[in-house]
Amino acid sequence: MKRKFLTFIIILAALCGVHQANAQFRWGATVGANFNDLKFKQSGILSVGKGFGESAGINGEMMFPGIGFGIDIGLRYEQLGAKLNLGDFPLWESQGYSTDERIYIHNIQIPFNLKFKYTRLQGFEDYLAPFVFGGPVFNIQAAHSKCDALKFSGGDLGLTVGAGAEIFRRWQLSASYTWGMTYALKAKVLTDYSARNRTWDVRLTYYF
Repeated sequence: MKRKFLTFIIILAALCGVHQANAQFRWGATVGANFNDLKFKQSGILSVGKGFGESAGINGEMMFPGIGFGIDIGLRYEQLGAKLNLGDFPLWESQGYSTDERIYIHNIQIPFNLKFKYTRLQGFEDYLAPFVFGGPVFNIQAAHSKCDALKFSGGDLGLTVGAGAEIFRRWQLSASYTWGMTYALKAKVLTDYSARNRTWDVRLTYYF
């Protein structure tokens, strides 16, 4: 995870240096809500229910005029949740776990997205401009639920794709889906029984 994070920082620094004089860069505040699921490596063992979470932070957008392409970066807090039916198994039930065990993960999240914004709308882009984006997201686990049945990874890597619209050049409303590419948690007593996040996000950003 540390090696991937270092690689991300190097790539980000290099890209930020390209055409820096011509790029249009701005910062904004962002808030969002999510529905998260946990996809275990081996299916049919443990049933999982989706959980609701929220996020907040800052987002930066660097667009290159005339081509419609740019880069999104950010730093935000995101809470992810899910429900695990640990009580279905005698091993965990004997330890006091229920069939409605709620798990929460509190992440410091660093997204890095390539973005395309369609702005050749003969002036209508001043009111509404659609965009699409995608790229990796790095999660650092700042905290999580206390659950001795599970071992948390400390952080994970995801891949995000999404779309949205910019309104009056200040507001951006977007929806995205993130596939966890590395595991977020695993069971201590089962061999190689790990889970990755699957997350739907809806986000509203205001750029200053």
